[in-house]
Amino acid sequence: MLVILICLPGLLFAQKTKKDLENKKKKLQDDIEYLNKLLEQTTNNKESSLGQLMTVNRKISLQEQVIETVSKEIEIIQYQIKAANDTINSMEFRLGDLKKEYARMVVDAYKTEKGFNKLSFIFASKDFEQAALRMRYVQEYQEYRHRQALIIDSTSKEVSKKVARLQKKKDEKKQLLESVESEKNTLAVEKNDQQKIYEELRGKEKQLRKELAEKQKASLKLDASIKKLVEEEIRKSNANVKVKKTDNKTLEMKLTPEAEKLSEDFENNKGKLPWPVVEGIITLPFGTYSPMPGITMSNSGVDIATTKGAIARAVFEGTVSVITEDPDPTAGKVVIIKHGQFYSVYRHLKEVFVKVGDKVQTKQTLGNILYDEQKQVADLELQIWKGLNKVDPQEWLFKKD
Repeated sequence: MLVILICLPGLLFAQKTKKDLENKKKKLQDDIEYLNKLLEQTTNNKESSLGQLMTVNRKISLQEQVIETVSKEIEIIQYQIKAANDTINSMEFRLGDLKKEYARMVVDAYKTEKGFNKLSFIFASKDFEQAALRMRYVQEYQEYRHRQALIIDSTSKEVSKKVARLQKKKDEKKQLLESVESEKNTLAVEKNDQQKIYEELRGKEKQLRKELAEKQKASLKLDASIKKLVEEEIRKSNANVKVKKTDNKTLEMKLTPEAEKLSEDFENNKGKLPWPVVEGIITLPFGTYSPMPGITMSNSGVDIATTKGAIARAVFEGTVSVITEDPDPTAGKVVIIKHGQFYSVYRHLKEVFVKVGDKVQTKQTLGNILYDEQKQVADLELQIWKGLNKVDPQEWLFKKD
């Protein structure tokens, strides 16, 4: 019993952690399945693209996380198997002692009862009190033997149940080990695909560098436009109010009570904002990243890959501040929504269903996401600004896992 009590907290923690790992693995596998669906859209495009490489890279990263997660599951099951073995060994040891004690009782009873008559033993008492005591002794001895027999039977059944559960754990471990091998084989195939795409792209690296430089230039131009917009709105907001300067010499916006409340609500929803697409997966992170060895890019938001015909929706209530053509002529339109001192930016829209000045609600449709027929990909770039500073949208969106 002591071994069980000692192991119980660890087992409960292991069960919770294992459940968390199973949920994480399910989420990773769902993301991989979605990426496979996106990659199937590019099967008609015989020419490899950088977007295709980034999708495969993301898929490989997820596959590696699956392997890591399953490996942790195996570690937990191994701990559970060891704990179960310790418990079974302890119970079997106790069961052995119980059986030995019961056997001695049976032998002693047999030897005693050969020349022992219970009634004579009771009636040989010198008075009524002694007879009552002898009667109780006989009854208690019989009840004790009966209880010992029940304990032995109960312990035997419990050991059998634990052995059966242990076997299930061993079978589960075996399945997970087979799963790891299968995932490793899949990963090897994906890395082979990655290498093929990379080799093909390396043959046109000069062209790619030129295209990426143009896209980076367009992104910087959009950043400058957003900063200009925010600065202008700060000036308007601070009209007739003494303008403050922060340590980094940027303007500080003076908010109305309504705008301040909206900003506070937006900030309180960090990590809980709805995704700007109904279904999608982040393929390009915020900040610097390397699409190919030797090439470094900077992303002002996150790129969310989605399916053809997908719509973009507002991540929070606010007012449409700007609708404009993207500085990249191939990237469609841009919508900027103001949320107090926060701004959400939606790039790569084909059609826009709102207009400047509209008050939009959370999850309200903003427009259709542009689908690149040549590259056969649809992706929405989401940016979030706090005043003049860009922040990582992934930290603000609801965690699907």
